[in-house]
Amino acid sequence: MSDTTSQIRQLSPETINRIAAGEVIERPASVVKELVENAIDAGATEIEVVTVSGGTSLIRVTDNGAGMTPADLELAIARHATSKLSEDDLFDIRQLGFRGEALPSIGSIARLAIASRPLGSAEGWEIVVDRGACQPVKPAALEFGTRVEVRELFSATPARLKFLKSERAENMAIGDIVKRLAMAHPQVEMTLTTGERTGLRLARATRDRDGLLTRLSRIMGRDFLSDALPVEAERDGISISGFAGLPTRNRGDSTLQFLFVNGRPVRDKVLIGALRAAYGDFLPRGRQPLVALFLRLDPRDVDVNVHPTKAEVRFRDAGRVRGLIISALRHALAEAGHRAADAGGRATIDVASAFSADAAQAAPAAQAT
Repeated sequence: MSDTTSQIRQLSPETINRIAAGEVIERPASVVKELVENAIDAGATEIEVVTVSGGTSLIRVTDNGAGMTPADLELAIARHATSKLSEDDLFDIRQLGFRGEALPSIGSIARLAIASRPLGSAEGWEIVVDRGACQPVKPAALEFGTRVEVRELFSATPARLKFLKSERAENMAIGDIVKRLAMAHPQVEMTLTTGERTGLRLARATRDRDGLLTRLSRIMGRDFLSDALPVEAERDGISISGFAGLPTRNRGDSTLQFLFVNGRPVRDKVLIGALRAAYGDFLPRGRQPLVALFLRLDPRDVDVNVHPTKAEVRFRDAGRVRGLIISALRHALAEAGHRAADAGGRATIDVASAFSADAAQAAPAAQAT
């Protein structure tokens, strides 16, 4: 046997967890995403998120969900333990996060404290994982639900801190994650406080069309209310719902395009391509529509595990999904006819007028030369 093969060795559990954390936890917003998804999966109707220093000093997520027993707490911070799968079927994922996947990774690079009290229990319990070192479960005083605190994020991997952006940029990324999850779950009241400032406070809304539009307008702007076209279609077990903005209300970027698959916020090339195709004849080159679309289909027809953070998905029949989105959007736009957006139409006229004025001034100058 050569000397090189004798150097192969088993990595320690701490190192394994930190490698896993590097894949799942890109920045503080990644932690917020995992914890809020867990709260939603636990049936919470109220979720409060608090961060300090862009999430590096503190991330606290408190919910009024089902809560966990002491035994659940011990399993929650163990690797390869989850309450999110039934029958070990990786293609039948009906919930958002994987509690047992993210928590041990977070605990390996920060100080993680989870306190929980199940509904009907006389007392709560807390477990602490300090940079990979797990402490025994102990009693804790709290209301029903779960409170997760993450302090000194990346303190076990300080080199990762150098790759983070400014505190303002990290706060914006956290806000974007919370907003997207809030849009997908309007029945959940959500509050986000960054530092000493409460940046987002969303009351619980109904799950019908009016309730969804109310929540969307809080995030996408009140003007979206008057320019939102309802989108509703179903074909071959795939349904799409949501709202699409009139073409006259557009942007130069895609920051107000929100796409969801089975309640999960995604950034998917198939869906983005379908948006462009549907609006292709209505928008100038380089302009982007405002949309919030919710796609639902059998979990077995979509793979959500193709990306470590589940930001991308893979459809079993991407062509069928793309076709439904394009036809649903074009139908909504066709029904709207030539109705102009309240503000968008005026903006279009203003731009056209300014262009005409500039052209008129330039004409005499060109003739003089």
